[in-house]
Amino acid sequence: MGRERAAVLGVGQTHHRARRTDVSMGGLCREAVDRALADAGLDLADIDAVVLGKAPDLFEGVMMPELALADAVGAAGKPLLRVHTAGSVGGSTGNVAASLVHGGEHARVLAVAFEKQSESNAMWALSISPPFHMPVGAGAGGYFAPHVRSYIRRSGAPEHVGAIVAVKDRRNGARNPYAHLRQPDITLESVRASAMLWDPIRYDETCPSSDGACAVVLGDERAARGRDAAWIHATAMRTEPTTFAGRDQVNPRAGREAAAALWRAAGITDPLSEVDVAEIYVPFSWFEPMWLENLGFTAEGQGWKLTEAGETEIGGRLPVNPSGGVLSSNPIGASGLLRFAEAAMQVMGRAGEHQVDGARRAVGHAYGGGSQYFSMWLVGAEKP
Repeated sequence: MGRERAAVLGVGQTHHRARRTDVSMGGLCREAVDRALADAGLDLADIDAVVLGKAPDLFEGVMMPELALADAVGAAGKPLLRVHTAGSVGGSTGNVAASLVHGGEHARVLAVAFEKQSESNAMWALSISPPFHMPVGAGAGGYFAPHVRSYIRRSGAPEHVGAIVAVKDRRNGARNPYAHLRQPDITLESVRASAMLWDPIRYDETCPSSDGACAVVLGDERAARGRDAAWIHATAMRTEPTTFAGRDQVNPRAGREAAAALWRAAGITDPLSEVDVAEIYVPFSWFEPMWLENLGFTAEGQGWKLTEAGETEIGGRLPVNPSGGVLSSNPIGASGLLRFAEAAMQVMGRAGEHQVDGARRAVGHAYGGGSQYFSMWLVGAEKP
């Protein structure tokens, strides 16, 4: 039996905010689920299985939240899987759900991912104590700032490139009614005047802490028949250890290999020319040029030039994060699935004010841990 075709039938997300005190975790998830089902024209009775993604349990202090949330996400009486790959978990959740359809196990699968950061302290949950010395490696920014400095040194990128990304993504987020941060008036000058948090990462170059959830309904070819769907052309996931001899945290091997596998499976030979939109996991603005290189859109050391030239803006050669991306909304467990969902919305023509004209193929990308987990998918308007 051959591999089944799989497609995105519907997507849904919550309004992302610093505090969603109006809903419980279950209510937050159900908000996204109900929107995804409505978008797909289905109800819970049509769903065969549910895949739930969640970042570290320490964030909210709820062990095995999939048990408490089973009823809220519509999994009662159905197979339920929990996925966890740190910050990339939303993307991995989408890929695991897709694999259940590709393998012919289920005809319709619901993928759900969430985070309620207002009920946690992710800054300290993500803090580390490196061996032999005790700096304040506070949060993800404290961990990744040295990698950004290495990138700037190696590539010769000018110091304003990070601010260019922040301005672009926040202005894009102002077009997205679900985004947490909507700042249409943000400027290069205001970003560069914001406080330095972890040199060279400034306050306005940093993702927010958001409460939010995302849900995606996936279906096989029969379930997608007669619908406007985003067909899954390829998926890829790769992992590498946190530390090993010769590890390159500026251009991680797992990311390069995941991207190469994705392009190979989809028959893509020139990603920059053949992909119309990229929803890339950029929690700190400098990661846009870094990941452009890691994913093979540009040669090593050249990513910042694409950004500086304005080619990653809506209307540019490769619009990156037209939704506003992680810099505008960051419910960590859901952030990767949001990238995947937004990619699907683009090729279905359902992205509203942040729609990229003529988008036919789009990539969704997520990474997590210490740049060690990577998940990607490529979706298109045509069947693969």
